This record gives sequence, structure tokens and C-alpha cells, in this order.
Amino acid sequence: MNKMIKLAKLAQKHSYSPYSKYPVGASVVGLSGKIYTGTNIENASFGLSICAERVAIFKAISSGEKGIRDVCVVARSVSPCGACRQVIIEFARDDSKIIFVDWQSSKHSEKITVVDVNKLLYKPFKPEKAGL
Repeated sequence: MNKMIKLAKLAQKHSYSPYSKYPVGASVVGLSGKIYTGTNIENASFGLSICAERVAIFKAISSGEKGIRDVCVVARSVSPCGACRQVIIEFARDDSKIIFVDWQSSKHSEKITVVDVNKLLYKPFKPEKAGL
């Protein structure tokens, strides 16, 4: 968990968030055990922005991973958006953990919360339950 947090904080430093001024970093552990990182990348056309969690997950999947074990997200008042929660559900295992790190580098303040992936969404849309 400490390595995931450290890597997510490093990724957060690469955030491109000139509009929201809300840098986010993420790390995910693929089923192989390899860790992938991501950061949020904004765009002046806001709908084209992408969250750190999805960047990290998409890097893992595009690198050949078939799923993810755990996810770590670092930000001020951290909480993944609905789209990220659905993407996490798509690729995570039922026993995956989500590590939320409320981090304010200026204050060196950190609060860690760990939750089961099944707590992310009420009645999530799961492909296998939809017959997909």
C-alpha cells in the first residue's frame, strides 16, 4: 500500500489541471502485480478531460493486463467521479480494495481510507450480469 501511495503522489505532480487547479494522482496494481500510474489531464473543452484513475487503468489494460487488483487515488478531498467508479468496477476483482488518500502537500496532511470495491456503487452495472 505504501508503494502505491508514493507512486500516486508522484503521478499527481504531473497533473495538467490549469482550469480546476485540482491535481489528482492514481496508481493501480494489475493482476500481474505491476503498478501503473496516472494523473488527471484537463482540456479547454472540458468534456475531453480525463481523470487520473482512468488514465492508470487504461495504461494497465493497454499494456496487456486483464484486470486490476487495487486502486489508489490521491487528491485533496479525494472521491472518484461516477465514470471512474464504473471503470474501476469493470476491471477490478470482487476482493479489490480502493485506497483513498486525502493529501494536501502544502500542509503535509494525509488521511487514508480503504474500502472494498463493492462499496463504490450501489447496484453497479456489471457486464456479466447484463449478459455481455
